[in-house]
Amino acid sequence: MATQAPAAAGRPAFTVVNPSGQKSRVPIESVPFLVGRQADNQLVLRDNRISRLHARIVTESGRYLLVDENSRHGVFVNGEKVGRHELQNGDTISFGFPDSYQLIFTQEEAELNKLLEHMSAPTTTTAGAGNLAKLRALVEVARALQNSLSTGEVLDAVVDAALTVTGSERGFLLLRSDDDLTIQTARDGRGAPLAKSDLRVPTKLIHRALKQRRELLSMNFDPTSEGEARPDMSVANLELRSVVCVPLVRVRTGASQETMHSSLNETVGLLYLDSRIGAADMSTGNRELLQTLALEASTILENARLLEEERSKQRLEEQLELARKIQQGLLPREMPTTGWFRAAGSSLSSHQVGGDYFDVIRIHPECWSLAVTDVSGKGVSSALLASLLQGAFLRGAETAPQIQEMLGSINRWLNERTQGEKYATVFYATLDADGLLRWSNAGHCAPFLVRGHGGIETLEATGLPVGLLDFSTYEVQTSRLETGDKLVVYSDGVSEAENRAGDFFDLERMIEVLTRHAAASCTELHAALMRAVEQFTGGADQRDDITLLVAEYHPE
Repeated sequence: MATQAPAAAGRPAFTVVNPSGQKSRVPIESVPFLVGRQADNQLVLRDNRISRLHARIVTESGRYLLVDENSRHGVFVNGEKVGRHELQNGDTISFGFPDSYQLIFTQEEAELNKLLEHMSAPTTTTAGAGNLAKLRALVEVARALQNSLSTGEVLDAVVDAALTVTGSERGFLLLRSDDDLTIQTARDGRGAPLAKSDLRVPTKLIHRALKQRRELLSMNFDPTSEGEARPDMSVANLELRSVVCVPLVRVRTGASQETMHSSLNETVGLLYLDSRIGAADMSTGNRELLQTLALEASTILENARLLEEERSKQRLEEQLELARKIQQGLLPREMPTTGWFRAAGSSLSSHQVGGDYFDVIRIHPECWSLAVTDVSGKGVSSALLASLLQGAFLRGAETAPQIQEMLGSINRWLNERTQGEKYATVFYATLDADGLLRWSNAGHCAPFLVRGHGGIETLEATGLPVGLLDFSTYEVQTSRLETGDKLVVYSDGVSEAENRAGDFFDLERMIEVLTRHAAASCTELHAALMRAVEQFTGGADQRDDITLLVAEYHPE
């Protein structure tokens, strides 16, 4: 059960650094806080080398503890492998790979106080009063960062602090939008909002100066020196004594000098400050504070962007999880385990949703049908098509002509709508109470007919996959089953299941398992084959769905 995280020592959070160096902030709002690859963790890390549940954060006596959840490659704190570790502010967590995610544990009160380190001690009464005002402005930024859920409120605090630091009258925070700038925040020196029209300098001129700057964190801008300035943009008309512009840039963690120069093209906007009464105070200390505020604003904007991306991904993950549950719900809830027809089956998706499908349907007391399909491609489109095909098989074709007509209709319908770009392999069969098996194989992996005495036969393709060509036909063949005979139908995700070395499970291993368990029941044979696949793959992620259906003829 999740509980609210303690707040006495400051709000805990992770700064998440992804493999490309971009940062995002994830608060630890409740414990236990789960970290791993699967979608239901509080922090989802999309790296196949990270375990589904890799680690968790718990609390003891107000302390935050990191616990390794028997992960495959371990958990490291500041370069040291740990099993259980009390987290301290600034601890860096990694997962055994230098090119994977890093998590930096922060307790925000301690982190945000770093802003105050830029302030110098006052030496005179006048300087002390000025520094005190700047101190208050920076504290307001820190409070906004800690408490506000609104990006706009935090950016307002940044602009207010910049106005206080420089003594400017008006401040605007502008963001890049194609070949122009849009005003995000407009404030005056008293902390009141301004109308966007109060910025009388055309944003295109500011944008041009921003693009033409030569330094990463500073730029020059004089509206009266622009070649295309309007005649009414004279010093008298603009009534400006000073203009200060500071770029907002996206600077990646650990950036080299080369990357820093390339960041000139990654400007996200700028802080624009002007005055009509006096010149802005741009002494060395104030310039450093202003650049610090600009970098803080850049980080806020980047985190907001990454947070929105993460929310979009989370919404998509939630929708896919719902689709997965619906798809799993369409599979047979119960399989026949007694009587003359018995079956055992399973389907494991390599993604949230898969393109495989299997079903067994009782047509009447003397006849059962079974179907296994594998739709080309991956993802939602294949899953939707698999669900549509499931509905097509519900009609339960029994005789050879009915089976041919059903597969032919599915083929024409699918080809007409996808023009051959989406197709599916299908194995469809019916089994009568007297042991007569009618089957048609539309390009599917050749199922195995495992005889009770140990012999193994394959049921090869009798036609092309449905949806590939509109003129395809589907021959129906027959076989006679005896007591204890089993039909093993599988998708290529079984034979092509991979281990960590990239080797396939292949047909030879399948035949070896089938031969060894030929006399077992369908349930035991299914379990043996799935166990063999799992042992071979060793938990490695798979690129394709794994579907297996074993049907057994067992007359009373």
